[in-house]
Amino acid sequence: MQTITEQQILAMAPNATAAANGRKISQKGGFVRLLKSSDDTFYLGECTGSGKSNYITSADFQDGTPVCRCSCPSRQFPCKHGLGLLYEILAQKPFGECEIPEDILKKREKKQAKEAKAQESASGAETAEGEAKKKAASKSTKAARAKKLKKQLEGLSMLEKLVQDLTRSGLGTFGGASLGTYRDLVKQLGDYYLPGPQRFLNGLVLEMEEFQKDNDEAHYDNAIDVLERLWTLVRKSRAYLEERLEREDVGQDDSMLYEELGGIWKLSELEALGRSKQNISLIQLSFWVSDDAAGKQFIDTGCWADLSSGEIYITYNYRPYKALKHIKQEDTVFGVAEAASAACYPGEGNLRIRWENAEIRAVEPEDLRRVRAAASGSLKAEVKAAKNILKNALADTMFVRLLAFEQIGKCEKGLVLRTKEGDTILLGDAPGMEASCERVGLLPDEGLFRDQVLLGAFYYDSQERRLRMQPLCIVTEKDVVRLLY
Repeated sequence: MQTITEQQILAMAPNATAAANGRKISQKGGFVRLLKSSDDTFYLGECTGSGKSNYITSADFQDGTPVCRCSCPSRQFPCKHGLGLLYEILAQKPFGECEIPEDILKKREKKQAKEAKAQESASGAETAEGEAKKKAASKSTKAARAKKLKKQLEGLSMLEKLVQDLTRSGLGTFGGASLGTYRDLVKQLGDYYLPGPQRFLNGLVLEMEEFQKDNDEAHYDNAIDVLERLWTLVRKSRAYLEERLEREDVGQDDSMLYEELGGIWKLSELEALGRSKQNISLIQLSFWVSDDAAGKQFIDTGCWADLSSGEIYITYNYRPYKALKHIKQEDTVFGVAEAASAACYPGEGNLRIRWENAEIRAVEPEDLRRVRAAASGSLKAEVKAAKNILKNALADTMFVRLLAFEQIGKCEKGLVLRTKEGDTILLGDAPGMEASCERVGLLPDEGLFRDQVLLGAFYYDSQERRLRMQPLCIVTEKDVVRLLY
């Protein structure tokens, strides 16, 4: 019998509703017949539905990861019946024996032939004519990339003048009719292949729009911060692009500016740069969804700890407003992801990590022991590291770390964390983040507030002009108590 976890089923589902409906079909006995092949690679189920005839659903485990098929008219993949069949396997229900259908065998043969052809092509057995075509295509690609870099420089020159004008005249002139002009500029930046700077400029416009509505100085302060980040990006990007054009190096390189300027990394490209990690085990400790109004997208963010090194990595799933129907929202993973290969993105602080496939297993006591052992006991050292990261205008506004603490308690200004060395830091909720501090006060177990490990995000509180930490979860010897999930 194949083994599958509920986390794997949820990960395969096109949305939470489909998964819930699949679970209901299994629980209510929707399958009137269950069969599997003698080699345990093919499962079939006959399920009642709204049609005149029962639906025939199958799950093919030939390559390890199940491929679901169904005779129902649903456009979702897998449909609720396919997910229901996986829940039947999860529940270890009794399956009779059957032969693998001819159409499934033909699909397998077709897939294997396609993979063999791709492997043969990748082996380098090309003809002289093929090599010539590749060289011509490479030359054409190089010319196209050089043209794109020049266009980006043109757009950065326009942005540089804009920022200099705003700096001279002050943000007070950024209002009324001029807001419409800046909105048009935001749209124009799309023609210069600069989605990163475009996002910053749109954020500046949004902050000034809000400031004009309520005259809240916080919006004005935020606008200054965005303007500073935009200027830093423009200045560094100009030098970066000019140097690349001068060296005639228009390929991809190991620079965080590539992504800041709107570049999109492929896993193969990151691996080619030597940024891959093999046989990595990661435990998710926190998860949240944020609304990036400036970028016109939702971002699903996961915090993961490497069980070997204790390093904290971040996963991002970007869902543009315009494509919400086509991009599946990610969800919390209550388990350990074991990936044969994963790749890290260039950057500073908590690096973004990504993988294609991973097995999800249950968290074991040894996993928690490793996480707790990786926590730092020195708040001073962590604060110093956080300041070095956060002072970079292009770095993420938060720096996530594991910190061992002696006690979490209350003071006049709110919650405060104290380490065994006697150092303290105020806890708070970072701007734009879901609140978690109030949830700390709702925790019923007093033991969670003493001698535990906190996953927290350092951030700069511009109102108080001090460094704070947002609590994300508490790791005990027995469990991970999530405050954001």
